[in-house]
Amino acid sequence: MDARRSTRTLLAGLATAALLAGSAGAASAADAKPAGDGARALCKRAPKVDQRIDRALKRLDADKARRGSVARLQQRVDNAKKAGHTEIATFLQGRLDTRESLKKDLQQRKKDLAGVKTWCAKNDGGKKDSAKNDGGKKDSDK
Repeated sequence: MDARRSTRTLLAGLATAALLAGSAGAASAADAKPAGDGARALCKRAPKVDQRIDRALKRLDADKARRGSVARLQQRVDNAKKAGHTEIATFLQGRLDTRESLKKDLQQRKKDLAGVKTWCAKNDGGKKDSAKNDGGKKDSDK
């Protein structure tokens, strides 16, 4: 019986030590500072981000037949009001307000991303400033 108890205590101690060692490594990784502003990575991702924003805006701007559209949710709010379901209408109105603000945010992001794309085109995809951010190292030195 005592052998089992000591084995369990030993295993619990080892598990605790492993957890503490793992969290110490994660903390030191979190303290690392970025070398640059991530311009090159953003320039690389910009086309996919643009596609994702376009897809979301297309869905939000669609007609009542499309799930996820503002028009469909507006129709649901109107139907709930006509049926006298005020609590449902209030809940759906909150979702509608959120969806409309999302649409405005996505439109603003699209404009901002256009500026990023212009900057990327002028700066060779973010590579021109990489020498400043990488301490003057060239791609072959890394």
